[in-house]
Amino acid sequence: MKLGVSTYSLYQALKSGEMSIMDVIDWIADQGGEHVEIVPLGYDLPGNFALADAIRERAQARGIVISNYAIGANFLTETEEEYVQEIERVKGEVDLAARLGVTKMRHDVARSEDLSIRNFNANLARLAEACRQIADYASQFGIVTSVENHGFFVQHSERVQALIHAVDRANFQTTLDVGNFVCVDEDSVAAVTNNLPYASIVHVKDFYIRPSNQNPGEGWFKSSYGTFLRGAIVGQGDLNMREILRVVKNSGYDGYISLEFEGMEECKKGTSIGLQNIRRLWDEIN
Repeated sequence: MKLGVSTYSLYQALKSGEMSIMDVIDWIADQGGEHVEIVPLGYDLPGNFALADAIRERAQARGIVISNYAIGANFLTETEEEYVQEIERVKGEVDLAARLGVTKMRHDVARSEDLSIRNFNANLARLAEACRQIADYASQFGIVTSVENHGFFVQHSERVQALIHAVDRANFQTTLDVGNFVCVDEDSVAAVTNNLPYASIVHVKDFYIRPSNQNPGEGWFKSSYGTFLRGAIVGQGDLNMREILRVVKNSGYDGYISLEFEGMEECKKGTSIGLQNIRRLWDEIN
C-alpha cells in the first residue's frame, strides 16, 4: 500500500490562495505522503506544460510519486462534432499526463439529468467508444486510463463494470472511490468488494449519513434516493471504514491509496487527521 493525497483535499487552501500547488506538494511530503494525485482544481493546469514540468520536478525533489492525473469530461454531447472535440480534448490531457510522468489517468465520462438505467444502457456504446479511443491513445505512453464512480450517472458499481467491459481494453480500469457509492445508495463494503479487481487506484473518502426524513440543514446534499450526506474526516464518518480497508488489504491490493477530504473542517487539519486514521486502521487490520 502506497498512501498519498489528492490535491483536491487541499482545495479550500488552493482556492483561497493560501497555498499554491507547489505548497501542496511540499505539505503532502511533510505529512509522510508517498504520492500526490494531481487534480487541476484551484490552479490552472490544463494546457500548461510548463507548470506540469514544474510539478513533476517538485515532486521528484521531495521524493514523492505523482500517482494519477484526474480530470473532468462529458461524452454525452448534443452534436457529433462536440463528441469528437471532447475526445480530442481529453487526448490533449493525456499528453499533459505523460508530461507529468504518470502511468494512471482518470477522466470523467458523462453527466445527465436522466439518471435512469434505460438512459445509461442507451448511451453505453457511445460512452465506451470514446473511452476506447482515449485508452488506445494513452497506451503509447504506458498510461492506464480509468473512470471513477462519481457524478451519479456512472456511479453504481455495476454501471462502472458495464462500461469497463464494454470498452474492453486492458488499460481502462476504475478509480475506485470507497465513499462515493453511498451517493447512489449502494452499500460501500459490497460495492468495493465488487469493483476492487478492476481498480487502478483507490480513493479513500468518508461521509456522514442521515435519513431522508431528518434534514440536518446547511452543508448537506442528497443521494439519488434522498439520503442526506456530508463529507467527513476519514475514520470519523458513518462509513464502515475499518471493514472497507480490511477488504482492500485482504484482497492483496498493493497500489496507490489516495486520501480525498471534502469535509467542512479546515482542509489541512481534516486531511492530516484522515491520513493518521488510514495508517492506524491499516496497521490494526488483520
